Amino acid sequence: MRKPPNDTGDERLDTEGTGKGRGAHVPVRRCILSGDRAPQHLLIRLAVSPDGELAPDIHAKAPGRGAWIGVSRAELEQAIEKGRMKGALARAFKTGGITVPDNLPEWIDTQLRQATLDRLGLEARASNLLTGSEKIAERARGGLVSLLLHSSDAKPDGKRKLDQAWRVGMDREGSGEGGIALPVDREALSMALGRENAVHAAILGEKAAARVLQHLARWLNYTGCSIGAGPVAGTDDAVTDDEDLRKTAVR
Repeated sequence: MRKPPNDTGDERLDTEGTGKGRGAHVPVRRCILSGDRAPQHLLIRLAVSPDGELAPDIHAKAPGRGAWIGVSRAELEQAIEKGRMKGALARAFKTGGITVPDNLPEWIDTQLRQATLDRLGLEARASNLLTGSEKIAERARGGLVSLLLHSSDAKPDGKRKLDQAWRVGMDREGSGEGGIALPVDREALSMALGRENAVHAAILGEKAAARVLQHLARWLNYTGCSIGAGPVAGTDDAVTDDEDLRKTAVR
């Protein structure tokens, strides 16, 4: 557990979102429902419109004061049902006149899904993403795949072969590590990538993998899914950040 922001020796923490503490390099936020702190990229920002309606601010760009949540969709739905969400919002925004839309949990899920798929599409267009089992296996055995992804309807045998190729390339045989199962099927993945029959995807390069994980880990945390894969290949700062993502993505 990290120290609160007013504790001596850790001024990097910033529960409101300014990120202006001395030495701040990884903004840390507090979930208004659980009270837990986590890196900003693992939490979801909520903003209030001028007419007092709550809305997800997935990219944390909306002006004004914001509140952060890091719970799963099931926990959010329960908090809304039992009235705890309204109390938490009143404390965070210092007002009780906030309208929580009935579809907020689904709205958040949809935006997290879109943000992740958009990121994958961008990496594909930047030639940082590879599809095709044979091509992925060849690159994986050569140690060139930083992050391996599988669609939700990928066949177990196909996943097993690529996971094994990845472990060989990373010299991690026997570790049980492998690819991440995405919460979308091949049709949705293919559409996001602009490619036909995209069942598996390999991210080439540690920085590209870290960018993808910043969105994917938050989405998986919200949907209650496990990361279920080994750390990104490599040893530089991008990998250290990724290992932190994996450790904190699932509560």
